[in-house]
Amino acid sequence: MAHKKGQGSSRNGRDSGPQFRGVKKYGGQRVRAGNILVRQLGTSFYAGRNVGQGRDYTLFALTDGVVSYERFGRNKKRVSVQPETTVSEAPLTADTSSPPASS
Repeated sequence: MAHKKGQGSSRNGRDSGPQFRGVKKYGGQRVRAGNILVRQLGTSFYAGRNVGQGRDYTLFALTDGVVSYERFGRNKKRVSVQPETTVSEAPLTADTSSPPASS
């Protein structure tokens, strides 16, 4: 049997797609729960408050809020999500100045 294939055949041609790693959301950006913040190999960035870590070290937001990056220790970086308080979440105050209108 010949070890060379006939003309026109190719033994190569297999390749996998790119991994698209890196920082996806930067400091000061608003995020929603579940948004991916960082895709990484190993722990270049550590999970801080309101941030979860997946099996492949992907960091994601656990709550809605604003992303912040900080250094801690000698040379480590931590990603946190600060929940932002909005007007709709403010406590309601009872209005006692006028009685309710009846119809």
